[in-house]
Amino acid sequence: MTQLMACGEAVPGYDVPVLNEREVRAAAGILFVFALVSFLNAWTLGNFRLTRIFIVAFLIDFTIRIFINPRYAPSMILGRFAVRNQVPEWSGAPQKRFAWAVGWALAVLMFILIVLNDVVGPINLLVCATCLTLMFFESAFGICLACKIYNAFSRQQAQHCPGGVCAVFVPHASQRVGAGEAAIVVAFVALIGFVGARYFPPAAAVAPSAATAPAGAPGAGGCTPPDWAVAMGHGEMWKLHNNCK
Repeated sequence: MTQLMACGEAVPGYDVPVLNEREVRAAAGILFVFALVSFLNAWTLGNFRLTRIFIVAFLIDFTIRIFINPRYAPSMILGRFAVRNQVPEWSGAPQKRFAWAVGWALAVLMFILIVLNDVVGPINLLVCATCLTLMFFESAFGICLACKIYNAFSRQQAQHCPGGVCAVFVPHASQRVGAGEAAIVVAFVALIGFVGARYFPPAAAVAPSAATAPAGAPGAGGCTPPDWAVAMGHGEMWKLHNNCK
């Protein structure tokens, strides 16, 4: 029977409480989607309403994970449902709880700044970008960045890490990236850069003339945003998109 106040499951063969890594990654992916939507909404429209709502939801979710039981956190429940037919991949709960504590601290900071004090500035961007990065690496690659520093603050070393990264690991030959493969990536990036510069030049280089520009465009005589852009609070962004800044 699952204890109410606990972090992780007692699974035979594991000497520390463990969590289903597939469930954790699914939960991180779910949170990442909502975080990205709220972040882009604030960034493009200057509307922080969704951001405030997400911060409150994020803080509640992580408070349940850390101080009660991650099993009852809404995002973990959704993640568990999403991977219910997959074989569990167990990972150590202690280092995950430490990583969640980092996320919880960031959530508290954002709650104080944005929700309580309505502060808007570079610090918000930095904290949001940090949260997005942590969740993206967790969900996309199974890499818990905050777990990497767990050993520096705990006497008990991290155990049962995803992919066996806690143990000494010798990569298989097929996993190594050689000079030839690195050269392919460099050549690919260079090719895409050439195509972008040659066939898709910046807007300033292909600005429409006054004769051919559509009504309301900069080339047609002005950078006044149309009524629909102003109505949705998109006036300044419209100017940016239409090369008026």
